[in-house]
Amino acid sequence: MTPGVRKLALTVHLTCSVGWIGAVVAYLALGIAAVTSLEVQTVRAAWTAMDVIGWWAIVPLAIAALVTGLLMSLGTHWGLFRHYWVLISLVLTIVSTVVLVLHMPTVSAMAKLAQNLDGTDLRALGGDLFHPAVGLVVLLAIAVLNVYKPSGVTPHGWRKQREQRNALRMKPSASAAPVTGADVRHPSRFSPSVAGVGYFTLHFAEMFTAMLSRT
Repeated sequence: MTPGVRKLALTVHLTCSVGWIGAVVAYLALGIAAVTSLEVQTVRAAWTAMDVIGWWAIVPLAIAALVTGLLMSLGTHWGLFRHYWVLISLVLTIVSTVVLVLHMPTVSAMAKLAQNLDGTDLRALGGDLFHPAVGLVVLLAIAVLNVYKPSGVTPHGWRKQREQRNALRMKPSASAAPVTGADVRHPSRFSPSVAGVGYFTLHFAEMFTAMLSRT
């Protein structure tokens, strides 16, 4: 990937990722309005807006962020499976996107139902708070991982680094510069703290997906 293409992909990825977070915040605000408002028209409008924002803003931004994130990983020295922070971000993004796409038909059905309910039945409909709240926490966690890039190399990444070092040793004129993509900040195979976070994240994703499948 050339520097120009890499900068373009990074710009699109950052724009979509930040836009995804902003759209979820707006969606969550609408959900709160649907729960707290006593006005029938406000509740109906909130559900209609959640349906529109979900399909026309959050879903496209989520897919675009996932695709550009994959391109950035595959087209740079970070790789897709070499570093724990990249792998955790990928898993969380995929889980968030899948849950979002599976949940949106329910939102559409609820928005349609809200147009036909009145009074107590409409207020009992409430708002959609759980999914956007959890989704926002997950997106913020992904943002933190992408900013701080905690050290920690996966076994696959460690093998790749070892292969690159062996290849450089076979070249007498090779530069003594660090291997491209090598995690020189941590001498061990992987950071135990990052690995622990990774295992917890994967376990949380499995529990969250299983819980949604029962509803």
